[in-house]
Amino acid sequence: MSKVLIIADHFDGQLLSSTSKAVNCGSQISEDLDVLVLEKGTEITAQAAAIDSVKNVLSVNNESFEHPISSIMAPVVAEIANDYDYIFLPSTTFGRDLAPRISAILDVNQVTDIMSVEGPRTFKRPIYAGNAIQTIKISDGQKILATVRTASFKELGSSNNANVIDTSMPSVEIPSHTRYGGVQSEKTERPDLQVASIVISGGRGVGSAENFELLYQLADKLGASVGASRAAVDAGFVPNDMQVGQTGKIIAPDLYFALGISGAIQHIAGIKDAGTIVAVNKDADAPIFEIADIGIVADLFEFIPELISKLD
Repeated sequence: MSKVLIIADHFDGQLLSSTSKAVNCGSQISEDLDVLVLEKGTEITAQAAAIDSVKNVLSVNNESFEHPISSIMAPVVAEIANDYDYIFLPSTTFGRDLAPRISAILDVNQVTDIMSVEGPRTFKRPIYAGNAIQTIKISDGQKILATVRTASFKELGSSNNANVIDTSMPSVEIPSHTRYGGVQSEKTERPDLQVASIVISGGRGVGSAENFELLYQLADKLGASVGASRAAVDAGFVPNDMQVGQTGKIIAPDLYFALGISGAIQHIAGIKDAGTIVAVNKDADAPIFEIADIGIVADLFEFIPELISKLD
């Protein structure tokens, strides 16, 4: 049976949902599935062991992994991954940074953004901003290294009790040319944009940073996160970490509101896996209506207050 190894993505003592989604992808290939946790401490190992479909959790506990520095993690992952047929990482900032380094060490081609498993060695991935879907078939005998498009897979349950294996630090040379300098992250009471079940996004039609306050009010009523199109970011209405789309964050919430967003293909590429898309725009011919499940031709400055009053 083929062996699958998932590299755990975690931050600030919490295992991220992207790991569970990568496990979901790997579980469609083999039941012999392990998760590798590189950490300083033991909090992440227990969380990984609870993910359904995981057989073993390999825990490497070392001072080197106090911070997720890809240049330090890559040689360790590559050494442990020698015994596996598949190595999967979530297609997050973490995975996109680490996977190419593992690829170079193992001399294995990398598959990016797996969106579906068609067979043990056949996968689909989006190309051209999601306007085309490419099917990739990998020859037998080749190790498969890939990143998993988290927007395309659901998070698994957490009722498992996988076997935990304390794994020794491999005898590999750890690079010293990269050091942790710090991380800055904006704290907010709203859900994280990439994992929120409801997202409210505004576009150029919102008009100004001040007008985005309307979206924040609606988001607070719904317990939603707030995003934006590239046009709104470029106009300076909101910071770029709120950008949704091909060059921003690719998300798959259960409910997505597109307010004053025309629907450029780059934006659509980032939301097309959403459960329900609600579009509000004054322009009845806006491209966003072509993919919207619910389309409302209206002035958003009239629509949002009325919706908030109904929620009240």
